[in-house]
Amino acid sequence: MRLPPLKKLFSDTGLRWLWLTLLCLIIDQVSKHWVAGTFDYRETLSVLPFFNLTYVHNPGAAFSFLADQGGWQRWFFTGIASIASIVFLVWMAKTPKQQRLLSIAFALILSGAVGNLIDRALFGYVIDFLDFHWAGYHFAAFNIADSVIFIGAALMIFESFSNQGNNKEANKEPSQENKK
Repeated sequence: MRLPPLKKLFSDTGLRWLWLTLLCLIIDQVSKHWVAGTFDYRETLSVLPFFNLTYVHNPGAAFSFLADQGGWQRWFFTGIASIASIVFLVWMAKTPKQQRLLSIAFALILSGAVGNLIDRALFGYVIDFLDFHWAGYHFAAFNIADSVIFIGAALMIFESFSNQGNNKEANKEPSQENKK
């Protein structure tokens, strides 16, 4: 199998959205380094009645899943993020440029995966700092990378439902009147 020329690969596929991946990755990393350099560990700054900036480390996955393990999870989640990043990059390369929403979703998810991968590889944990709370209950702290993964996944779900309508229309048999 022969690959198309590099210019065509970036102009005719979802890879044209790699700039969005890079932009979100930069925002994620700059925000994490700002928090780590500005706050003491576990320091909190109240921003709004329902939102704080709180500097925490998450050695686990979402909602601190497996955070209390002996350290093996660092390499486990690093491996998963590495594989996921490669998969999303390949999917972007195989997605035609006409599938804009899907390409944007892949770009966002790739950015978040790489952002958290960098943290795990460098520090052994992910830097989290966005802390939403209500009536004394706190949602698990998260970061920009987590946010863009969530937005990308939501866009993929939305796109899959909106595409189902398009596929049904395309597969509809012509009415009897149109056959005459």
